[in-house]
Amino acid sequence: MNPTAFFFEFGIKDIIDIVLVALLLYYVYKLMKVSGSIRIFTGILVFLLLWLVVTQVLAMKLLGSIFNTLMNVGVLALIILFQDEIRRFLLTLGSHHHFGALTRLFRTKDKENAEHEEIMPIVMACISMGKQKEGALIVIERDLPLDDIIRTGEVINADINQRLIENIFFKNSPLHDGAMIISQHRIKAAGCILPVSHDRGIPKELGLRHRAAMGIAQETDALAIIVSEETGAISVAYMGKFHLKLNAKELESLLVKEKN
Repeated sequence: MNPTAFFFEFGIKDIIDIVLVALLLYYVYKLMKVSGSIRIFTGILVFLLLWLVVTQVLAMKLLGSIFNTLMNVGVLALIILFQDEIRRFLLTLGSHHHFGALTRLFRTKDKENAEHEEIMPIVMACISMGKQKEGALIVIERDLPLDDIIRTGEVINADINQRLIENIFFKNSPLHDGAMIISQHRIKAAGCILPVSHDRGIPKELGLRHRAAMGIAQETDALAIIVSEETGAISVAYMGKFHLKLNAKELESLLVKEKN
C-alpha cells in the first residue's frame, strides 16, 4: 500500500474516531479505578490485544476461532460482572453533572448564598461532634440518586439543622450507628446501611465508618463525611478517595466545591 495514499485517506474523521476511543478508554479506566476493579480492566485490555494479534496480525484460524468464541461469551460475562459499574455509567450519562459548569454561570448570588447556608450547619455539627468525639457518618447526595440507601434507614425528611444532626449522632441515640442521607436540601433519612468497601488500600487504622464511606464513594458520586469516634478527626470520602483530617475551613471549602 502506498504510504502517501494512506496519509491522504487518514482524515479528520479518523482523528475524531481515535480521540473518542481514547476518551472512552480513559473514562472506563477511571470508573474501574474508583470501583477497585483496575486489575480486571488491565486483564481485559491484555486479552483484547492478544485477540487482535491472533485474529488480525497472525491470522491464526484455529486459535482465532477460540478467541472469537471467548469474545462472544465474554461480552455477556462482562455485563454480569460489571453490572454495578454499567448502571453507574448510564446514570452518570443521564444526570445533569456534565452541565454543571454551564448552570453555574447562570446561578444567582442568592442561590449561592442559600447553598452556602445549607452547608454551614453540616460543617458546624461535624466540628462540634469532633470535639466531643462522637462518631458520625453523613452522606450528601449529588447526581446519582440514593433512594435504595434511604430505604434502609428511618425516613426523617427535615430541614438541615445543626442541633438535629448532633442529636441523631448522640451516643445514646438509636440512629447514631447508621448513616445520615442528605438529599435535595433536606435530611432525608438516618440509620441507613451503606455498602462496605473491601479495598485493601484503605489504611488499617481507619474503622468501619471509613470503609462504609468509601463503599458509597466508590459506587456513587456522593460525598461521605466521617467523624471519627476514636480521634474526633473529620474526613471526607469522594470518588474513591479520602480527604483526611480536615479542619473547618477545609471541610467547608471541599463541600462548596464538590456539592455543586
